[in-house]
Amino acid sequence: MPYPLEMVQPMREELSRIGIRELRTPQEVDAAFDSDVKTLLVFVNSVCGCAAGMARPGLALSLTHSRRPESVVSVFAGVDTEATARARNRFAPHPPTSPQVALFKDGRLVHIVQRHEIEGRSAADLAANLIQAYDRYCD
Repeated sequence: MPYPLEMVQPMREELSRIGIRELRTPQEVDAAFDSDVKTLLVFVNSVCGCAAGMARPGLALSLTHSRRPESVVSVFAGVDTEATARARNRFAPHPPTSPQVALFKDGRLVHIVQRHEIEGRSAADLAANLIQAYDRYCD
C-alpha cells in the first residue's frame, strides 16, 4: 500500500460512519454489481484535497436527500488498487479519475461525476449534482 494505514484509516472511517460500505477486493466489487439492488452508487475515494474538501462531504450531504441509491459503496484509489480497477472497468468509456462517483441503475451506468467536475467546486455543488441524479434514477 503506497499510503500508511494511519493516514488512510480516517478517510475510510469518514465514509463508513455514514453507512457507505467499502469494497477492498475485486470479488467484493463483483458481488456488489451482481446483487439484486436496482440502484448502486460507487464512490472512488482518494487521499487528495478535493476528496477531503468537496467529494466526501458532498457525497455525505447528498445522502441526506429523501431519494438515494439502494446501495452505496466505495473503493479507495491508490490503496485498494485491484478493487478500484475492477470498479472502474464498469465506468467505461469514462477515464479513471480520483475522486469519481458513478451511479448505476439496473446494472447500467447512468450518471458519472469526474474529478474535473469536483475540483474548484463546493461540497454543496457536488451534492446538488448527485441529488439531481437520485431524483431522476432512484425510486
